[in-house]
Amino acid sequence: MEKQRAYEWGEGVFTLLSWFKKDKVKNARVLVAGAGALGNEVVKNLALFGVGHIFVVDFDQIEISNLTRSVLFREEDAYNHSYKADVVAKRAMEINPQIKVTPIVGNLFSEVGFGLYRSVDVVIGCLDSRIARYQLNRLCMRAGKTWIDGSIENLTGVARVYAPGVSCYECGLSREEFNQIMLRTGCADVMRSQSSAGRVATTPISSSIIGAIQVQEAMKVIHVDEKTQFQTLEGKMLHYDGMSNTTNIFRFASWKKNCPAHERWEPVINAPQLSTTMSVKDVLAGLKCLLKVKSVEINMCNNKFVDKITSDRPEKVYEVMLPESKLDAFISSDAELRKLSYRTLFHKSFFENIDEYFPYQELSLQQIGIPPFDVVHVSTEQGEFYVELDGDVQQYL
Repeated sequence: MEKQRAYEWGEGVFTLLSWFKKDKVKNARVLVAGAGALGNEVVKNLALFGVGHIFVVDFDQIEISNLTRSVLFREEDAYNHSYKADVVAKRAMEINPQIKVTPIVGNLFSEVGFGLYRSVDVVIGCLDSRIARYQLNRLCMRAGKTWIDGSIENLTGVARVYAPGVSCYECGLSREEFNQIMLRTGCADVMRSQSSAGRVATTPISSSIIGAIQVQEAMKVIHVDEKTQFQTLEGKMLHYDGMSNTTNIFRFASWKKNCPAHERWEPVINAPQLSTTMSVKDVLAGLKCLLKVKSVEINMCNNKFVDKITSDRPEKVYEVMLPESKLDAFISSDAELRKLSYRTLFHKSFFENIDEYFPYQELSLQQIGIPPFDVVHVSTEQGEFYVELDGDVQQYL
């Protein structure tokens, strides 16, 4: 049988577009946060465009209810309780075998290395909660990256583009919305096991339209250095109403002085000799050598290390020894703790800063909650530093 002739994806199709630059798209890197209905449409369209490397972040498993509006999911995926990120990555590469799609099953805030956010061209948010958007916005502002938000419900949908110096999600929150987020993310030493978010009624049409708009905006960001003058949604909101067949664009820029979300993590020091597989003890020693300082302290601002929790009624101590991001799953997996979680508060004993006095020096950075290819915020007697753990770079790149 004659061997099939090699071909270049999009050749003779996209290359006919006056603005399309094949090499830019082929070398582009896009992070997609969320692999539900919107995430399916976004990743599908990025794959069709031939975007070189797509990263898909989601910690949820597929349910039967997802099938009505998620083009990349199949019935067997739901029966197998497959992770959304894994399936989306697999199916996208079936659509276009010439791209790379890397699934990350985890929390975008605490289990994705900040080095990855710094390395991509644009971030696309396909999220279903204010808390997740709040967290993604902070990460993108720290990295100086534009992110494209999408949301859908019933026959309506919204697409917004947030860019450093122009528009910030946190700046646009009402006082009530901000207080609700603080209520859920605050109280560092007290927690209840969080319940999962309820389902939102929507249609495959809404997700298809908004997902397409998000990818169209992403392509404009990827081509930002070209002479073509695109009209973008930067600092704006596109509102689609399928009930009345109307689409409107509103000015939606909000950039307030002294907003804590505007913190930029720079400059970043590259450390190819440091990895999250190393022990706390060895990393602390390596940081001292790298920064030429006498004392170092790693701030666990995204994911505190919890060694114990104590229940109110009855008063009892439970050993945890896990990052805070895994605490809900730990409680849910234990019959006694799961039963208690409905009627008591849990008080956490945790470490927010890691230094030479941290009692678990032999644990690895991954074990205490620092993800691969992360940037650690380090305090020393000579000031603050941001250090990228480049020993993990191959895991993502």
